[in-house]
Amino acid sequence: MMENYDGANEPAISFDGKIFVIDTINAVDAAVAYLSQQSLLGFDTETKPSFNPEDSRIHKVALLQLADDKRAYLFRLNKIGFPKQLAALLANKQIMKVGAAIHDDIRLLRKLAYFSPENFLDLQNIIERYGIPHKSLKKMAEAVLHIHISKGQRLTNWEADRLTEPQQRYAATDAWVCREIYLKLMIND
Repeated sequence: MMENYDGANEPAISFDGKIFVIDTINAVDAAVAYLSQQSLLGFDTETKPSFNPEDSRIHKVALLQLADDKRAYLFRLNKIGFPKQLAALLANKQIMKVGAAIHDDIRLLRKLAYFSPENFLDLQNIIERYGIPHKSLKKMAEAVLHIHISKGQRLTNWEADRLTEPQQRYAATDAWVCREIYLKLMIND
């Protein structure tokens, strides 16, 4: 069992590597080339929030985040669509993609372009084995990594013309921290 940790009074930790915002189709190949060389990636998506229950299903995935320990790539799907080389990366069996609550993320991505998701791991499906009852990413990060991550940007406009620096940092952190939680759990296994 992991120790209890209450980091609420501590400053939030965020991804401190290089963040690449991919908002043109010309930048996709280089990003996918780098990511294809990795064996483990953190994975997440962001969708423009809807505060009207009747509108809750109209928004598509705006951002796909993939990260290793040094780089985070933020794919602006609302600007570039869902390129086939990116879909192929998500279907690559050689690369493990780790996220939290990924079922809806994958379902919504598959509405943009069909792909066969391969080698995905949802932290929520394994976390209880380690004595951690909380399935939110924030609580998992506290319990496993003993860090506090901010969720302050979660409800911002992910379809904005430009992502702010806090949005970029938040999005990169969410993908990166999934990878780090998985690695820490495997070390303690």
